[in-house]
Amino acid sequence: MLPVPLIFTSGVASGVNSYATVLLLGLIGKYGHITSIPTVLERPNILIAAGVLYVGQFVAGKIPIVDSVWDVIHTALRPVVGGAIGVVMSHYVHGSQTATIAAAALGAGSALVSHTVKTGVRIGINASPEPFSNIIASLMEDAGVAALVSYAVFHPVRAAEIAGAALAVGVVLLVLLASTIRSVLRRRRENRFGQRSMRDRLAGSGSR
Repeated sequence: MLPVPLIFTSGVASGVNSYATVLLLGLIGKYGHITSIPTVLERPNILIAAGVLYVGQFVAGKIPIVDSVWDVIHTALRPVVGGAIGVVMSHYVHGSQTATIAAAALGAGSALVSHTVKTGVRIGINASPEPFSNIIASLMEDAGVAALVSYAVFHPVRAAEIAGAALAVGVVLLVLLASTIRSVLRRRRENRFGQRSMRDRLAGSGSR
């Protein structure tokens, strides 16, 4: 049978921090000798790449605005990573085409939902003028992904329940922050438009 709980939880974690998820799964599998983790995730090149990219994620996540840009850039990547983890897990225990498609859809879908929640909530947090709330949120995400993935390897069903509950809370929080998020996005569009208009006026006066 497919390890549905582990695929789901890995997808949720990937939507928050895909590089940390891959790195943690690989390290736990390699040094903990956990048979439920595919050996492909334990390869040195995978671990090194995930580690280097995680450092970039760690730094970018602590800088207001930069973290939102980073999240937007990773909108397509995080679901792909979540789906890929599902695929390698399905091949490891099953291998049929139907199982592979189901695992990819579960991993990518859960990653997409959690990524959407994370990105929206962080945009709302960025509305605060001080940087500390952003840093605290990023550290909580890092700690949450580490705890969730580590727990999921040994207690996949309970971890999936926790991931599902956290995702539901995140969706509710995103709805509550919706007006703030819209205001932040509107201000950013207005600022960009104002800067363009100023440049156009300066260019026009210079040509005269």
